[in-house]
Amino acid sequence: MLKIKEPKVIAVANQKGGVGKTTTAINLATALVSVRKKVLLIDLDPQGNASTGLGFDQSKDRNDIYDVLHDSSKIIDAIYRTNIPKLKLVPSTLDLSGAEVELARQEKREVRLKNAIEKIKHKFDYILIDCPPALGLLTVNAFTAANSVIVPMQCEFYSLEGLSHLVHTINRVKKTYNPYLSIQGLVLTMVDKRNSLTNQVQSDIKGFFGKKVYKTVIPRNVRVSEAPSFGKPVLIYDSKCKGSKAYLGLAREFLKQEKKKVVNE
Repeated sequence: MLKIKEPKVIAVANQKGGVGKTTTAINLATALVSVRKKVLLIDLDPQGNASTGLGFDQSKDRNDIYDVLHDSSKIIDAIYRTNIPKLKLVPSTLDLSGAEVELARQEKREVRLKNAIEKIKHKFDYILIDCPPALGLLTVNAFTAANSVIVPMQCEFYSLEGLSHLVHTINRVKKTYNPYLSIQGLVLTMVDKRNSLTNQVQSDIKGFFGKKVYKTVIPRNVRVSEAPSFGKPVLIYDSKCKGSKAYLGLAREFLKQEKKKVVNE
């Protein structure tokens, strides 16, 4: 009997800002819809960079992820079309910055996102969650809801140091709320192969995480940096630049990884 593929929920997370986390989330989502996958991107970062990076107008009064977490809106009413066919978005606004404190006083605060996603996950092939650059209650909500975590990280010493904190949080959530959570993979971003430290850190990460580290690396690229200011993923802004080719390569590697999991199951 043919097994029906379950929708997959993936958190894109790193508690360190400026590592290409949001850029990875929106471009992986864009690459997946280009191969006919139905994708929802949930912007769980109070900075709302995933929303603006997809050209979403945050000035209008509309339901967003803050309303969903506070039960003042159903998640289905906070899902919006983007300019990219088959890619939907649950946006974020600065209102979310107060959610950590507000949710701390609520019952079942760690499972609010999971409960919301359960109601709509059948509509999508993949749901990506762009986490905030912190390991607080919002990120715990994302990890509790997710099947796995993708970790974008820069090849710097401090990235390695912070990675241990992230792994600790993943293990804590796994033990308490979500026993099926795993690290899907680590993707190295803003890579400059001329830098000897980059090569050393890359080697250290691969030595520790082995096959969990994607072979595809995202190079430091001006077009990748420019794209968000135009409200577009770099795959749409400049499909031929090195950054776009790298994200397409990452998507191919990710899908190959997913296919292998289905076969093994």
